Amino acid sequence: MNAPLKKQHLIDPEICIRCNTCEETCPIDAVTHDNNNYVVDADICNYCMDCIAPCPTGAIDNWRVVAKSYSLEDQYSWSDLPAQEEIASGEASGTVEALEDEIGALLEEARKGLGGKAVAPHSASKPTVNLYNRGKPAKATVTGNFRLTHADADSDVRHIILDFGDQPFPVLEGQSIGIVVPGTDSNGKPHRVRLYSIASSRDGEKPNANNLSLTVKREPDGVCSNYLCDLPRGAKVDVTGPFGATFLHPNDPAANVIMICTGTGSAPFRAFTERRRRAMPDAPGRLLLFFGARRPEELPYFGPLQKVPEKLLGKYFCYSRVPGQPRVYVQDRIRSEAAAVSTLLNDANTHIYICGLKGMESGVDEAFADVCRGASSDWAALKTAMRETGRYHVETY
Repeated sequence: MNAPLKKQHLIDPEICIRCNTCEETCPIDAVTHDNNNYVVDADICNYCMDCIAPCPTGAIDNWRVVAKSYSLEDQYSWSDLPAQEEIASGEASGTVEALEDEIGALLEEARKGLGGKAVAPHSASKPTVNLYNRGKPAKATVTGNFRLTHADADSDVRHIILDFGDQPFPVLEGQSIGIVVPGTDSNGKPHRVRLYSIASSRDGEKPNANNLSLTVKREPDGVCSNYLCDLPRGAKVDVTGPFGATFLHPNDPAANVIMICTGTGSAPFRAFTERRRRAMPDAPGRLLLFFGARRPEELPYFGPLQKVPEKLLGKYFCYSRVPGQPRVYVQDRIRSEAAAVSTLLNDANTHIYICGLKGMESGVDEAFADVCRGASSDWAALKTAMRETGRYHVETY
């Protein structure tokens, strides 16, 4: 008797940024990882779909119909996701089409409100991913560690420069790297690799330099943030990655880019702006930045941002804790700039990027819905279309 076909939940290793969200979210511990990949155990997964919505890249949203499940060892070895295999009619009972329909029905509710699956901008360069892992990390040297926020600010945010010397470490704007913290946690296990968005252009902090920068906020109990913020010049750091294949800068000079962030979520947008300044200084496309912070003193890169010409970058700062002034969040400023935002949303060359704390997307989403409603357009339909064409991206943490 033929064995029944199975639907198997898989994680795309090329798109996955190793943020650990899926493993933290899974209620039955079906998601695990090694030095190379995050994977789903087919013997445990019950298709609850709890991991679908929180994944910032859509890497978790992948499925195959199989006669025999891929083992954990198989998945750990992958550098990209295998194609759907042809299954001979005599190999198993059931049909691929029926199971694909079943998967589609399960996913429809889980994906509700997400606006489709993220893909890279069509004009983006091909990223290099997963070049280094925990078992074989790149060795970087700290060549700069500068405080970005005012000395009187409650938050200590650092600009940290890592140099890779002769080691190849190709990156694109919007990608992330992993930092390996020495030592073990309270359970005697190695500290989990922490991810940080790259804050510099693909050709380095200065053109043709084999280095990159990070924007790191010191957290009171943050193992990795304190480790990084305390590193002196000359210190050596183990680095994994690069990661990320969708949250990428469009290479099209005509692209309008709306960037929305809070705090250290500004890191990839510093990289985007620097790339546009260097490679496309006369680009006709517009760059807009909606940047939220408690006070000007706590806004990373506040000083340097004042020097960026308005022609290159339109800046909208949003402060929520300035004494004597009303609280303004990024979604409020999107609404107050509805005319300009609406014009850009109606342009097929417009891309939207959201980066910052978890939870900010809902407020931004409502603001875009209000802007579209005022222009007699449907934000839900537009967001889905933008995401499907590589023009809508979210990374929150």
